[in-house]
Amino acid sequence: MSQWLICGHALMRQAHQCPGAYMGDFNLNMSKELWFEIKIPGDYRALSEEYGVSPVMARLLHNRGVQGREAVHSFLDADDTGQVYAYEKLPDIEKCTDILEEKIRSGAHIRVIGDYDIDGVCSTYILTCGLHKLGASVDYAIPHRINDGYGLNDRLIREACDAGVDCIITCDNGISAAPQIQLAHELGMTVIVTDHHEVPYHMSGDERVEDIPDADAVVDIKRDDSRYGFTEICGAQVAFKVLAAICDRLRDRDREAMEGLFEFAAFASIGDIMPLTGENRYLVKTGLKLLKTTCNKGMRALMRVQGIEGKELEPYHVGFILGPCINATGRLATAENAYELLAAEDDVTAERLAGMLYAMNEDRKDMTEKGVRKAEEMSDSEPYLSDRVLVIYLPDTHESIAGIIAGKVREHSGKPTFVLTDGEGCIKGSGRSIDEYDMHEAMTEVADIFDKFGGHRMAAGLSLADGVTPDDFRKRINSVCRLTDSDLDVKIRFDMQLPFSFVTAELAGDMERLGPFGMGNKKPLFAAKDVTLHNVKLVGRNSSILRCNAEDASGRTVSAICFRDGAALMRLAETRQTVRLLYSVEINEYMGKRSVQIRIEHFS
Repeated sequence: MSQWLICGHALMRQAHQCPGAYMGDFNLNMSKELWFEIKIPGDYRALSEEYGVSPVMARLLHNRGVQGREAVHSFLDADDTGQVYAYEKLPDIEKCTDILEEKIRSGAHIRVIGDYDIDGVCSTYILTCGLHKLGASVDYAIPHRINDGYGLNDRLIREACDAGVDCIITCDNGISAAPQIQLAHELGMTVIVTDHHEVPYHMSGDERVEDIPDADAVVDIKRDDSRYGFTEICGAQVAFKVLAAICDRLRDRDREAMEGLFEFAAFASIGDIMPLTGENRYLVKTGLKLLKTTCNKGMRALMRVQGIEGKELEPYHVGFILGPCINATGRLATAENAYELLAAEDDVTAERLAGMLYAMNEDRKDMTEKGVRKAEEMSDSEPYLSDRVLVIYLPDTHESIAGIIAGKVREHSGKPTFVLTDGEGCIKGSGRSIDEYDMHEAMTEVADIFDKFGGHRMAAGLSLADGVTPDDFRKRINSVCRLTDSDLDVKIRFDMQLPFSFVTAELAGDMERLGPFGMGNKKPLFAAKDVTLHNVKLVGRNSSILRCNAEDASGRTVSAICFRDGAALMRLAETRQTVRLLYSVEINEYMGKRSVQIRIEHFS
C-alpha cells in the first residue's frame, strides 16, 4: 500500500482556525513526513468579505489564480461572453470563407474529413451538418483507426477524387498532412485545413520555422501568426468558429445553421481534455446546459441508454459515460457509427445506434479491465519492478486500448509506461508518461529501434522496427532513463486540510459554482487525518464501490463514498483504527433527495 502522511502540526492547528491557510502535497510513495509549503499566508476572511464568498472559497479561488472581485464573479458566473474570442482572429479565416462561399454558391462537391475520436467525430458533425443547412453539397469521411491511422492519407484523397469531390475540408487534423495535401492539389482538388494541433517546424540555425502545409487555407490556432487570444480550444470549437464565419458571410445572421451544434463543441472540449479555463469554461458550462435539453435524437438516445437523460450534466458524464461510447466504436469498429448516431433523424435509428455504441463500450471496458489486471500483475514482478520505465507486452490485447491500459498502469505504478501489442504486421504500442519524464525526448534517443513513433512529453505512439523485440525496447529505453527515486515519488496536490465540520450544503454549493471541473480547473481536494470509518459496505458492480460514514478527530461524521478501489479501503479500515484521506465534497442525489457527502479520492 502506498503511503502518504499529513504533516506540519502547527499549520494544521492554524487551519482549524482559518481553513485554507496552506496548501501542500501528499507523497504517495514515501512514508516519511512531508511538510506543507505556504503559498499565500494570511486570513482569508478578509478576502471572503471583499469577494462575497466563504473563506474556503476565497482560498480555492486563490489556488486557481483568480484574484480581484471582478475576476472572481466572472469566474463563478462563467457567463461572460467577453471571454470568447471572435473568429476574425483565426488565421486564414478570410481565405477559408471566400473559398466556402464560392463552393457553396456553385454547388461544388465538398467533403469533410475528420478523425476517429470524440473531437474528430464532433468536428465532422458540426461542419457537415452546418454546411448542409447552408445549402452545400457536402458529405464526410472518417479514417479507420487500424487500417488508416490518424488523419489524411492517400487512400482518402484518391477516394475523394474518384467521388468527384472538388473541395476537401479537414477538421481536427491536416496540419501535418503536407504530402497528402500536395496529392489532392495534383488531382485538382481545393483543400482547407481546420485544426488545433501544433504546427510542424524545423530549425534554421537558431530560428524556428513553421512547416505550414500548402493548403488553400490553413485555419489553425497554433500558427505563429494567429491573433486568436486563447490557443487551447479543440478541433470542434475551431470548426464551430469556421461555421460561424461562413454563416455571417452568407448573411445567415441568425445563424440558424449553427442551431443545436454549440453543445457538440462543448462535448468535444471535455472529451479532448481541453483546459477548462477562459473560453472553454464558458463553452462547457453553457454547453452542458444545452446538452441536457438537446434536440439531437442520437445524443438523447445515448443518454437514455446510459440512464442519465434529464439529469444535471457534469464533465464527468461526458468524459466517463457518454464520451467513451463515441470513442469505443472508433477503437473497435468504425467511428462512422458515432457520426451516424449524431446525424440520426428518427428515434428507431438513434436507439439502434446508441445500443450498439453502448454494447461496444461495455466490450471495450471488459477488454481493458483484463488488460489492466494482467499489466499490473506484470508491473509488480521482476524484471519490471526494478525498471524505472515500464514496457509491458500484451500480444493479444487490441491495439486500440493499449494507451488506456498504459494510463492505468502509470497510475498504479507511478512510472512512465508503454504497453505493446501485436498490430497489423508489426508490434505497436502506446505510452503514457509522468510530469518528470519527457517520453518523446527519451524515444528520440533510441529512435533506431522504431519503424515509426510520435507524440509529446506525456504520451506517445510507436511501432517497432523489424527484428526489435519488446525486451529490446525495454532494455534500451531504461538504459537512457535519468529518472531518480524522488522523481518516481507520486505527489498529489491538495488545497487544504478541512475538518468535517466545514462539510456542509453551503460548501457543496460552492463546489458546484467552482465547476465545471476538469483539466485546468481541478476539483478541490481536502485532507483529513485520524478518520474512523463506520458502517462500511461494498456496493455496485463487482462490489468495487465503498459506502460508509467517516468520523474525523473532532467527532464530526459525514456520509462518504469511494470509487477508487473500495475493497482495498475496506481492508485498510479493518486493520487500522484510523485512516488518512484526501476527499472532495459533493451533493448526492438519490430518489429525488439531495444530501451532502464526501468522495474519498485517496487514502492510507
